[in-house]
Amino acid sequence: MKKITQVTIAAALLIFMASCGNSKKDDSAKLNDKKAELEKLKTDKTKTEEQIKKLQSELEKLDSNMASASKIKLVSITPVTTQDFKHFIDLKGQVDAENISYISPRGMGGQVKAVYVREGQAVKKGQLLLKLDDAIMQQNVTANRQQLEGIKTQLSFARNLYQRQKNLWDQGIGTEVQLITAKTNVESLENQLKSAQEGVQVAVEQAKTAYVYSDVSGIADVVNIKVGETFTGMTQLGPQIKIVNTSSLKVITNVPENYLTRIHKGSPVEVTIPDANKKINSNISLISQSIDPVQRGFIAEAKIPYDALLKPSQSAVLRILDYTAPNAIVIPVNVLQSDETGKYVYVAVKSSNGKITAHRVTVNIGEVYGETVEIKGGLKAGDEIITEGFQNLYEGQLISTSVN
Repeated sequence: MKKITQVTIAAALLIFMASCGNSKKDDSAKLNDKKAELEKLKTDKTKTEEQIKKLQSELEKLDSNMASASKIKLVSITPVTTQDFKHFIDLKGQVDAENISYISPRGMGGQVKAVYVREGQAVKKGQLLLKLDDAIMQQNVTANRQQLEGIKTQLSFARNLYQRQKNLWDQGIGTEVQLITAKTNVESLENQLKSAQEGVQVAVEQAKTAYVYSDVSGIADVVNIKVGETFTGMTQLGPQIKIVNTSSLKVITNVPENYLTRIHKGSPVEVTIPDANKKINSNISLISQSIDPVQRGFIAEAKIPYDALLKPSQSAVLRILDYTAPNAIVIPVNVLQSDETGKYVYVAVKSSNGKITAHRVTVNIGEVYGETVEIKGGLKAGDEIITEGFQNLYEGQLISTSVN
């Protein structure tokens, strides 16, 4: 009985193991079938996509409207015209007076005894401004005049003596040596008299240096001197007396040296005085003949008419015309694009079938000023340049336009 039971259990185990083996085989087969089915679907999908692309391409060839429906880009165009192109150099400058006088003494200067002018006062050319200490100079004048009078007295005596000696000689009395000596004394004293007269003139002129006069008419812009101070004309603080004549004004500016060949005497210039809200048209009246070694530029001046609102050292802005091109092709500088091949723009071209496409045009540029650029080659009057929506355009792309 025991053996029968053992055999039954063994048989059952064999049947169970057999059934498990068959189950594993069935699962493996199902997995392989699903993989095969997935690969088939992927292949079918690829073929379907290729068929879709092929059909779409064929449809686009048959119907251009369908091809371009999603690719037409809205842009704005502007017809190209010719105009006079002008290039200016924008510089900062300042107003200055043609006649500014920094008063200085004719001599070595000296202590001020009297001041005859006040700051802001109108003065005329030749008007007395200061009187300096002239005590020593007046003494020198007196001494020279006294010397002159002494020589005159001696000369008068010598001439009288010579005349008497000559009269005696004419009568045969006296010697020739006596006559010659008397004549020599007269000539010597005459020379001394001449020197003394010149000495008096020099002393008088020196004495006049104690009087300081204005050498121009204008306004006493600076009067920085008082009685008792020493007048030398210029101190570390600046001029002691400054006379400004604003009847003739000018603007001055420092021009970078790279513009030396582009600016000349007579170049038109527009002068703006921001603080006075003034705009004045003028011309360059002077160009300095040397380059400043520090600022690396040269001075240019332009005369401007008198205006009570304009003052020396007032800030000014100068626009100097240095280049002009009549009947030039001019376009907005912002539509200009560039790559490794050069500068280019897009223009709108209308075909015979009525479609409008973007066409890339390589251009040669000239001068650039402000928001415009001069085109020297590549465009002609009448071309329709794309001024808005030109970003990311490509050659031959269909566009829809609105005219600016």
